[in-house]
Amino acid sequence: DDDVEEEEEEEVPQQVSDLANAQSPSHMRGIRACKRCGLLKTIDQFIKDGCENCPFLEMIDNTEKASSCTTAFFEGQVAVMDPRESWAARWLRVDGFLPGVYAISVVGQWDRDTEDDLEGRGLRWRCRPPT
Repeated sequence: DDDVEEEEEEEVPQQVSDLANAQSPSHMRGIRACKRCGLLKTIDQFIKDGCENCPFLEMIDNTEKASSCTTAFFEGQVAVMDPRESWAARWLRVDGFLPGVYAISVVGQWDRDTEDDLEGRGLRWRCRPPT
């Protein structure tokens, strides 16, 4: 007689898996927003890990690219735990992105080459030119 119950390996729901990959700013000083998605992190985090929503911006280990693809000019912050279920994520149009802390509005401009690349990929971005 086998009294030992076999443990079934429980599959982790995708939402929980996504949450495990979420990154929030490591500290409040020097926070920047990704110009495309509005994800907030420090410049060091963007250089170390890039933007998880926008890997094609190639910010990892590239200080110049991380600086040009992010901006310090943003307003407000929203922590989004489950983008697919959050009304705030839908309102900010980040419901297709990973969990994280997002800017409510982002001000900045792309350099011409990056803007052309994004347009060529059919991608939209959240930053607006300064008024």
